[in-house]
Amino acid sequence: MGENGVIKYIFFDLDGVLVDACDWHYHSLNDALVHHLGFTISYKDHISRFNGLPTKVKLDLLDIEEDKQKDIWNMKQDRTLYNIKKYGKIDKYKIRMHESLIRDGYVLACVTNSIRKTAKEMLRVTGQDRYMNFLVTNEDVINNKPFPDCYLYAMKKLQASKGEVLIVEDSPKGIQAAKTSGCRVLEVKDVYDVTLDKIRNLL
Repeated sequence: MGENGVIKYIFFDLDGVLVDACDWHYHSLNDALVHHLGFTISYKDHISRFNGLPTKVKLDLLDIEEDKQKDIWNMKQDRTLYNIKKYGKIDKYKIRMHESLIRDGYVLACVTNSIRKTAKEMLRVTGQDRYMNFLVTNEDVINNKPFPDCYLYAMKKLQASKGEVLIVEDSPKGIQAAKTSGCRVLEVKDVYDVTLDKIRNLL
């Protein structure tokens, strides 16, 4: 838990917290891998090793040569955007949750390991973009989750102290980043575990 203080800001992770995008990323990466290299990763490996990491880090962990990574990365992002547009839909519950928190005076932001283009599209198609004061992506910092840099960057933008921030995270790497930042952390299992009651209990 962070320093004692009154919570003013709530930082939400994106995948698995605001949007149920885990499977989108899994299938998009495998589409690119099988197309260019002829193999796929298992869902078990995706969850245990790769979930929550930027695509570049995933490709490095798979020991894929640098000269092959660009085409795989580009196809993966294209497939992710396709899946977002195909399967994404307005999330009325999350919208009501955001509206309630904003009425109570909290400032909301989204802090994600995704690239800006796909993150903005996920928020847009689910109707949540208008409620985020700002968006921090893996393009804004050098060290992404599990390092805390993205959360420290968001705090700096708001001139917020650790005790003023609640972070909502689901993946082990995201939770590690959130805890290392020193802020208060709400750990959730998935997007359906993110409820107004659970958030209010930590405010």
